Amino acid sequence: MKVRKRRLPAGARERAPQVVERLRLEYPEARTELDFATPWQLLVSVILSAQTTDVTVNAVTPILFARFATPEALASAPQLEVEEIIHRTGFFRSKARAIIEMSQDLILRHGGEVPSRMEDLVTLRGVGRKTANVVLGVAFGVPGLAVDTHVARLTGLLRLTSATDPVKIEEDVCSIVPAPEWTHFGLRLILHGRRVCVARRPRCHACVLANICPSANIGLKAAPGAKRRPAKGGR
Repeated sequence: MKVRKRRLPAGARERAPQVVERLRLEYPEARTELDFATPWQLLVSVILSAQTTDVTVNAVTPILFARFATPEALASAPQLEVEEIIHRTGFFRSKARAIIEMSQDLILRHGGEVPSRMEDLVTLRGVGRKTANVVLGVAFGVPGLAVDTHVARLTGLLRLTSATDPVKIEEDVCSIVPAPEWTHFGLRLILHGRRVCVARRPRCHACVLANICPSANIGLKAAPGAKRRPAKGGR
């Protein structure tokens, strides 16, 4: 049976370059807000960031990495001690197990070094495509779109995809955004989702994408007398 190719939303290909450019101007220095010094530290931090904030992760990782400074040290760490350190990140039991077993996998399969290929990263405990794309893009400069809740929500609101599955979202968006932009585009969508296109109270009147966003009318109306910000570089 022939599988039908999924269609992109109307206008997605035309909107994509405008969204990329406007967010590039709005967030020129886009970077992960997780603090790290090595690819392994970034990998641990991304795993810990599930269902919590980067601020919370950054509060516990200095303690964690001071106590367990290498993959070898974390691989043999007592789980209860790791749980106590990362407790405030939530889901601390499963996260502690994940980062310990991930470190064990690194020792056994990769000599303690974080691999720089997607196919290797996703075999590690606790590492899916989203985590792998963050590590590849930020630590190794390998383009990848990390689809977290912000990226999934904003690409849907902007009608760059009609998919809800993260892998399909990644496929759709990467098909209409140039590969060199993938990593930073994802980071900029995350920043925009945190600062402007907030899930519960979208600030459409202050958004540089408002006049090209098919979902702009979901946002709160601008207060009387408020002026919409002009897009940098023109609209």
